[in-house]
Parts: sequence; C-alpha cells; structure tokens
Amino acid sequence: QMQVVESGGGLVQAGGSLSLSCTLSGQSWSAYDMAWFRQAPGKEREFVATVNWSGTSTTYSDSVKGRFTISRGDTRNTAALQMTNLKAEDTAVYYCAAGRPWSEADTQTENGYNFWGQGTQVTVSS
Repeated sequence: QMQVVESGGGLVQAGGSLSLSCTLSGQSWSAYDMAWFRQAPGKEREFVATVNWSGTSTTYSDSVKGRFTISRGDTRNTAALQMTNLKAEDTAVYYCAAGRPWSEADTQTENGYNFWGQGTQVTVSS
C-alpha cells in the first residue's frame, strides 16, 4: 500500500511564497503521476497541478498558472509545489495524490489518483 505524506503548509501574507512537499513510500512509485489538489472551506476539492512520473510534463489550473511550480524529485518519490505571489483565495487544505491516470483529462481529476495524503493547511492573510 502506498503512503502519501505532505508537509510545508502554514500561514503567509498575501504576495508571499510557500513550498509544499510530498513523499511517497510503501511500494514502487516510479510509474505514478503526482498531483496537488486543494479544498477551500465550503467548496469542493479542485485540481491545482500535476507532474508525470518522469517529471518531464506538468499541467496547472488556470488559477495558479504562472504563480505555482510543481516538480518531481530526482528519486521520483517526491514532489514539490512552489507557490509564489500567494493570494487570499489560495487559502485551502492542500492534498497530494499519486496515481496512474488513464487519460490526459484524468490527470486533472480526482478519478486519476487512488492514493491521497491527509492534507496540509495553507492560509494566506490579506
């Protein structure tokens, strides 16, 4: 069974930066895409960014494009989300996920990922 653990959340002022990390363990992770989703209070969980198993392809939601960067670690079992120019609307619980999406579209939906972390809180004060 795969374990997914996030770290790095916290409180930051608007315009600031924050980095999140995600680590996979427990079974072979080399062929798994990794992604970040987030859920704000009272809202559904939404896609943020994804990186493929080799770290060569990334996709972002329109709301974070140009501000967030997702990357894969050299050992392939980690992924980082570098967040810059943070806004109050970025406040949410951020979840890391791992999986093997069947299609390009699935890389941006929860259906594409079957292993999830517990989430880490990111709060941006305005």
